[in-house]
Amino acid sequence: MRKTRISMTLAGITLAALALAGCNSGTPGAAPTDGGTEEGTDEGTAWFEVASDVTLEGSPTFDKISSAGKVVVGVKEDQPGLGYLDVVTGERTGFDIDIARWIAASLGMDEQDIEFIRVDSSAREQSIVNGDIDYYVGTYSITDKRKDVIDFAGPYFITGQGLLVASDSEITGEGDLDETTNVCSATGSTPIQNIRTNYPNVPTTEFNGYSECVEALVNGQVAAVTTDQAILIGYAAQQPDALKVVGEPFSEERYGVGITKGDTALQDHINTLFTDGGEIWQAIFDKNLGSSGIEVTQPAVD
Repeated sequence: MRKTRISMTLAGITLAALALAGCNSGTPGAAPTDGGTEEGTDEGTAWFEVASDVTLEGSPTFDKISSAGKVVVGVKEDQPGLGYLDVVTGERTGFDIDIARWIAASLGMDEQDIEFIRVDSSAREQSIVNGDIDYYVGTYSITDKRKDVIDFAGPYFITGQGLLVASDSEITGEGDLDETTNVCSATGSTPIQNIRTNYPNVPTTEFNGYSECVEALVNGQVAAVTTDQAILIGYAAQQPDALKVVGEPFSEERYGVGITKGDTALQDHINTLFTDGGEIWQAIFDKNLGSSGIEVTQPAVD
């Protein structure tokens, strides 16, 4: 059953988040306490008031969304706690997924209006430039090189690059990386570029997704997987007897929402959403990453 759209201001979003945070263990979108689900939704889906009569003058992206009656969002599918697709149930979960849903709701799009598309790290900028997606939310680090071809809203999250190794590995941090420690990361990702720049003698392996790197680590094909520590903790939690996260973060990664270059109207809209929606941001974080032990605060937007 399609949810009724109701009028929403930023203040209304905050009130809705606070109301949600008071239910079911203090998180928005938490499953009902009887284990059931609400009609027309998936268990674990974040709940947001959906705006009506939205206007966003000067935004070609919003004009496209309005004309199509849907929003197309690029995401990751292999990052537990951040952007994950359960191939059995078809349910999408994670911090980034709920951030994407929050933005969509502010643009007048409910869950049934969202088309999620997996876009690998190497294809993100081109997918935005080509108009294949309306915006991208998927551990997307803001860099000057990327800002040459696209724009970012945010940042909405700050983390740092870390290392995932086998539980019996002697690697304790990036200082132990050398010519014998093959390090794996996603093609086109900031972490693999950091390794090549700062540790030129360390051999590297690339795959389209981090899950393939984790599989190679478990199989003994590589010595470590590197990406943002928030992502690695999710993988370690899935296989605590086989994997561990080591060392301290050795970079700063500022996650942003990738949008079309020059769409300042959409950029300002999303930045205002983040700035005025601190309670919602915190509720989304607690729901998806609160149990990880990571202690963070919502960053100020640029």
